[in-house]
Amino acid sequence: MTLRLGPAGVPLSCKGRTIVEGMDDITALGLDAMEIQTVRTVQPKNFDQYWQAGILSWDSGLEMNLHGPYYAELLGSRRERNRTLTKMEASMQAGKIVNARHLVYHVGPYGENDPGSETNEQVANIFSGVVERVHQIWGDESDEDDYAAFPWVHKAKPSLVGIETSGRQDLWGTVEEVIEVCNHVEGTVPVLNMAHIHARGHGRMRTSEDYSELFEQVRKQYGGKKFYCHFAGIEHRMGNALHYTQIKKSDLKFEPFAEFLAEEGEWLDITIISDSPLLEHDAMYMLQHYDKARQRLLEIQARDERRIKLAIEAGMSTEELEMLEKEVSESRKGDKDDGAKKTVDKKKKPAAKAAAKKGSSKMMSFDEKADKDDVF
Repeated sequence: MTLRLGPAGVPLSCKGRTIVEGMDDITALGLDAMEIQTVRTVQPKNFDQYWQAGILSWDSGLEMNLHGPYYAELLGSRRERNRTLTKMEASMQAGKIVNARHLVYHVGPYGENDPGSETNEQVANIFSGVVERVHQIWGDESDEDDYAAFPWVHKAKPSLVGIETSGRQDLWGTVEEVIEVCNHVEGTVPVLNMAHIHARGHGRMRTSEDYSELFEQVRKQYGGKKFYCHFAGIEHRMGNALHYTQIKKSDLKFEPFAEFLAEEGEWLDITIISDSPLLEHDAMYMLQHYDKARQRLLEIQARDERRIKLAIEAGMSTEELEMLEKEVSESRKGDKDDGAKKTVDKKKKPAAKAAAKKGSSKMMSFDEKADKDDVF
């Protein structure tokens, strides 16, 4: 399995606060992905950083991605849709310069549209135009002289357009809707935001089986093995995401996801971006939990291999050996409990004697004379 982890933005610990310096910090932490955030619009002053980041990404192999404007209204009026597409245009230009492997976009509210195939068809038509525009921006080989400093423009494929799942009931972007559109528009990929999926599903992602079902659903309905995901803690109510939180303070835990990746994720090529307010700290937290899950799996596999080896040497079946090991384990546990009980009893006896002795000195004697002041 190929797993890449990184923060959504410049790391909090980065002193310089520039994208390039942030990339250096990400690499130093052992992470290998980053998502540039253009929350509202792309600032022209940042393009100087973008081309430097693109060159560094190409040379170092750190995966760069870019998130388009959060406040999208692709299903709104013509004016609202054009305003959103104008913001997206700037992010497409930046994506080329920064060597973005994914350009991530939201669709926005349903507006006056009802959920269903007609609305999905409208979204698909919009993103067909977006993908076409991305390819136009990247150009063809005839532009090689114009972009000699940017080898990825000619040697790498254009950015994939990611359509992100949403976390509110009034926003377009259920898992099913995203998959349906991506199946109809070549050059698009589903972006699985686990916090949004969890919130919209009223706390849906709780066990490793939940993640297994989700990825199996995407694999069957969409296909492929490359996945792009977001992960963070989330506050949610009534099927609606309220705001991101650090993972430790959320009912959305990463441990089940790590368990799924370690046990069933061999076929995956996955990038996970930390949307947490703690950014790189929670990205490292996720990496540590994945390593722990992987280590536990290796220990279980080593134990099973040892059991099989011993069974073969003893001429026993693995079931017989497992039953014998269980009996020995229970016997050892019983001996341990008995020993602990004896130790406790030994400690209790002196304590009981001392308590009795101490209590006897305070016990009331019926031979004592009555208090003269006692009115009774």
